[in-house]
Amino acid sequence: MVKKIIAAVVPTHELREQLSDAISDLVLQLPPSKEGQVTHAHERAHALSRTASRQASLLAGSMALPPGILGWLTIPIELMGVWRLQAQMVSDIAAVYGKSATLSREQMVYCLFKHVSAQLFRDVVVRVGERYVVQRASMAFIQSAAQTLGVKITKTIIGKGATRLVPLIGAIGVSAYAYFDTTQVAKTAIELFSRDIVLE
Repeated sequence: MVKKIIAAVVPTHELREQLSDAISDLVLQLPPSKEGQVTHAHERAHALSRTASRQASLLAGSMALPPGILGWLTIPIELMGVWRLQAQMVSDIAAVYGKSATLSREQMVYCLFKHVSAQLFRDVVVRVGERYVVQRASMAFIQSAAQTLGVKITKTIIGKGATRLVPLIGAIGVSAYAYFDTTQVAKTAIELFSRDIVLE
C-alpha cells in the first residue's frame, strides 16, 4: 500500500534519478573549508561531527513535518540538504587533519556513502596497515556508483515509507536517522583522514 502511494506521488525512477544526480554533483564540486590544521585534530573533528549531526537532524526533521503525501515531496530536497551538510563536514574534517590539499572526489564519496555500501568502494579506498591507499576513479565509475547508491537509497526510503505518512512520528524518525547517518559519515572521515593517505 505504501509503495503504491509513493509511486503515485514521486515515481520511483524519478526519485532514483534525482538522488543519483545529486550524488554526482556532490562529489564533483568539493566544498572548500574555512577550517585549518590544528594540533588536537581529533577533538576538533568530533566537535564538527556533533555540530553537523545536530544541523542535519534539525533540517531533516523540519522537512519531514508536512503531513501525509506532502511529506514525500520534500524527500529529495531533504536528502540533498543533509548531504551538503555532510560534504561540508567531511571537507572540514579533512582540513583539521591537514588533508585539504589532497581531498579528492573518491575520498568524498567514500566518506559520504561507505556505510550505505562498503562493497561498492572496496577497490577505490583500501586500508593497508596504518594507511589508506586511494585509487583514482574514472568519471564512469563515479556515475555508476551514484546510480547504484541512488537505487539503494530509494529502496531504503520506500521500505521506511509508512512512518513518513504520520507527520510527527515521521519527523522524529527522520530526524533521528539523519543524526545517526551524519555521525557515521563523520566516523568514516575521521578514520580516513587521521591516517596517512597514499594516492595512486
